[in-house]
Amino acid sequence: MKFFIDTADVQEIRSLAATGLVDGVTTNPTLAAKTGRPLFDIIAEICEIVDGPVSAEVLATEAPAMVREANVLRTIAENVAIKLPLTFEGLRACRILADDGAKVNMTLCFSATQAILAAKAGAAFVSPFVGRLDDIGEDGMGLVDEIVRIYNAYPRFETEVLVASVRNPGHVLQAALLGADIVTLPPKILRQLVCHPLTDAGLAAFLADAKKAGLVIPGAGT
Repeated sequence: MKFFIDTADVQEIRSLAATGLVDGVTTNPTLAAKTGRPLFDIIAEICEIVDGPVSAEVLATEAPAMVREANVLRTIAENVAIKLPLTFEGLRACRILADDGAKVNMTLCFSATQAILAAKAGAAFVSPFVGRLDDIGEDGMGLVDEIVRIYNAYPRFETEVLVASVRNPGHVLQAALLGADIVTLPPKILRQLVCHPLTDAGLAAFLADAKKAGLVIPGAGT
């Protein structure tokens, strides 16, 4: 499974990318607005930090304008992926851009039928928003299960399932168990994945015993 980071905070991305755990980044207008910086500058800096796909979202709602905006965003770096809304206009733009060699992330997916259309339009990624479905009493991970099973039934579909709107470590675990290709998660959630009280307790005990016995590793410094 690949991990994308869902943020436009360059310092967070730089810190987490240094761990080797980050395979890509997703951004959106809301995340970009929080930085107070020009969108172009943010995307360019992120692309310098991360080698994998960096999703940059268009602002237009009609296909011709989406394509024009996408082509501008594509000039930033080779690893820019274009994020389009899963509407008919978005699907039209997706087909045009995919045929031109662009990687497209179809976002705001809330049904399996939408995911089928995204695959047929040539999207590189489809982003089911699991948290937002959970918020309204629907089954976000159930949607992921449906999409994964449909895509596996049709080998010609090359679209990767990118689980988005991740709210907790449980979403990540469920996505992995269901066979999703990617999860995009806020930095906070990625850090939570490593946390377990028994790990902390075990490490504290080991260090206490080592200190009591005066154990050192020669030549390693202090």
